[in-house]
Amino acid sequence: MTQTNRQIQLASRPAGEPSAENFKLVETPLPEVADGQVLVRNHYLSLDPYMRGRMSESKSYADPQPLNQVMIGGTVGEVVVSKNSHFAVGDKVVGMGGWQEYQLVDANQRGVLQKVDTTHVPLSAYLGAVGMPGVTGWYGLVKIINPQAGETVVVSAASGAVGGAVGQLAKVRGARAVGLAGGAEKCRYVVEELGFDACIDYKQHKDVKSLAAALKAECPKGIDGYFENVGGMILDAVMLRANAFSRVAMCGMIAGYNGEPIPLAAPQLILINRMKIEGFIVSEHMDVWPEALKELGTLVATGKLKFRESVAEGLASAPDAFLGLLKGRNFGKQLVKLI
Repeated sequence: MTQTNRQIQLASRPAGEPSAENFKLVETPLPEVADGQVLVRNHYLSLDPYMRGRMSESKSYADPQPLNQVMIGGTVGEVVVSKNSHFAVGDKVVGMGGWQEYQLVDANQRGVLQKVDTTHVPLSAYLGAVGMPGVTGWYGLVKIINPQAGETVVVSAASGAVGGAVGQLAKVRGARAVGLAGGAEKCRYVVEELGFDACIDYKQHKDVKSLAAALKAECPKGIDGYFENVGGMILDAVMLRANAFSRVAMCGMIAGYNGEPIPLAAPQLILINRMKIEGFIVSEHMDVWPEALKELGTLVATGKLKFRESVAEGLASAPDAFLGLLKGRNFGKQLVKLI
């Protein structure tokens, strides 16, 4: 086993759009493992849109990512050294190891490291469909939108790890699922592989009126639930087609991640339609994770929940892969393979 650990650290805060210069690759000695600790060799690193918000110092729901420290992020890997009776060498685990090849964990701290079973669920899926993205989709759909059979649910960023789960979970509950994605290939995937009823390529619509017309065509009975990942023009168009008592789960607003203004064109529709709009952070609802993971894990293990992964090779590729994620270049869940 090597005696060094490579890390990607945040070198500077972006002014507007982030770039590769905001990151730096460093090597550090592998730490000594003390009693109660385990050393994990990370196999996969998760890249997620929320990381963009943490790169800035502006007010948000989470503390900013500290400069000159390893970038935060979810990881799955294998225990390679253990001085903790609850973990054995060879255990597959999921945690928040960050953008690095190894992580040292005080395994006595409850919840920082979870053993996972890879018999029927691939290890990488614990960072996607059976991990934080899947639970995020589950919570917004089940606890906020709560679709009834026959209702219509619209999902933005539908080909992504979160959006793809939302639509499939909506279909399980008897709802009609309509996605929004960027490009014909992604829309084909959303319909043909994920099983959505329809998908609209937002890149083919240059203004709210055009997109609202496309939504009207695909949602002839209006929109009862909307899972929001993007904001901006897409939210404006959805609100024009929203039914009375519709519900909106506010998960992400990627249209404004670089500081762009994203005003709401017709906020009066919230009142007119008596809409419920609720923002949520999935880490604040740990009480529902077991219920969510049970359903997600069962659906993945039985082949009823489909997902796709974009995999970048090697730790050094993480910054470029992350920048591509923010521009929608990924297809499905964005991962970095570390081993």
